[in-house]
Amino acid sequence: MKRFHVHVAVPDLQKSIGFYSTMFGAQPTVVKDDYAKWMLEDPRVNFAISQRGGAAGVNHLGFQVDEASELEDIHTRLQAADAGVMEEKNVSCCYAKSDKYWVTDPSGIAWESFHSLGSVPFYDGEAKAAPKAACCAPGVKEPARAACCG
Repeated sequence: MKRFHVHVAVPDLQKSIGFYSTMFGAQPTVVKDDYAKWMLEDPRVNFAISQRGGAAGVNHLGFQVDEASELEDIHTRLQAADAGVMEEKNVSCCYAKSDKYWVTDPSGIAWESFHSLGSVPFYDGEAKAAPKAACCAPGVKEPARAACCG
């Protein structure tokens, strides 16, 4: 089953956690120093916010799937749309390890389709002192760099 994903960059994490917790009527399921996430069932959405130094606003949209086969179905559709699909396998980002496909829509909005494989202790899967994550490594192109690196 698919879950809609929205990631918003915010200037004040604590103020935004308060706002969204009130709006959703629920506390986040994950809270870190620079990130919070709500896994809501009504509506079925993975809503994440982060304070990573990027411009405030929608960072990217996407779909989270429960099964690898669902991700491959999305990948097939993205290839048919000739959207310049970028693949990331077993990548650590946003406190999770995932397989992902990234595209940019005709309006320039980044879309992430992903299957989560587990959690990791840091935003980029590395110790905070490490400067680069797999999705932020040299040579990684937009939209993945902007969406994950801020």
